[in-house]
Amino acid sequence: MAEIVPAAAGPTFASDVRRGLSAEPKVLLPRYFYDALGSRLFEAICELPEYYLTRAEAEILERHAAEMAAALNSPVRLVELGSGDGRKTRLLIEALVARQGHLLYLPIDVSSSALEQGAERLLHVFPELTVTAFVADYQAGLRALRNEPAAPGYRTLTLFLGSTIGNLDPAERVALLREIRGVLRTGDALLLGVDLRKGASVLLPAYDDALGVTAAFNLNLLVRINRELGGAFDLAAFRHRARWNGELGRIEMHLESRREQTVPIRDLGLEVRFAAGETIHTESSYKLEAAQVAEMAAEGGFSLRKTWTDRGGRFAANLLIGS
Repeated sequence: MAEIVPAAAGPTFASDVRRGLSAEPKVLLPRYFYDALGSRLFEAICELPEYYLTRAEAEILERHAAEMAAALNSPVRLVELGSGDGRKTRLLIEALVARQGHLLYLPIDVSSSALEQGAERLLHVFPELTVTAFVADYQAGLRALRNEPAAPGYRTLTLFLGSTIGNLDPAERVALLREIRGVLRTGDALLLGVDLRKGASVLLPAYDDALGVTAAFNLNLLVRINRELGGAFDLAAFRHRARWNGELGRIEMHLESRREQTVPIRDLGLEVRFAAGETIHTESSYKLEAAQVAEMAAEGGFSLRKTWTDRGGRFAANLLIGS
């Protein structure tokens, strides 16, 4: 059984674009990458040889899903933030169903189509599953979960995979962990994916691949503004840039203006001026040390119980327990 629930809306695409392109420096939020085309492009990114993150995380889940499923020593319901179509979660769902039979799965994602396709695919494989999906960003989805308490005798295991936590700056990471902790009971758990810090020679190709798929993914933000807000961005007038900021420990993605130009956005009544070489900052991806993960967990109201890494030591899945 599957139910798709629209959660209360947060800030709109239009308001965030207006705010971000009026700021100095200019910024667009990475949550808006994932329209229908952006979601397909990201799936393609995950298949690229340079993009090690998906393979490293899949290796961890393949090797340790049964141990993860048993970690709370009680039946659980499974919440997932930013689930997409649920493919990366299938191994853990399989282990939980094998352990406890019926499983309630509550994915949260901004893409209704991804949620619908994922629910259909999972239910075909796991008839023991009940899916209640929330079309929402993380904050709205977590608010909706306050009205969906776990059944008596059940723990909540929340998944936040794919190193999405790395898209947030340090203060935002702690704030989100506290929001997650606020909907959990003491002893509930969060399984958190984290991309570990490593050399720029590995990191930069993962965000600037030879085929240009990541460049298309980044430029699609401008396509979306043109389509949905009446923008007049000339894609040929912008280029994708990926940079390693060693001081802050993060990869940055930017869209760089190739020339001085002014871009009207009709539906916003806005004209956006760019100097040659000026950029729109579209994403940060922080790479963390193990000590930073433990510190972040403690500040967010959790204790770090267990860490699993891939064989190359590139990526970590961290089991945090609500304290």
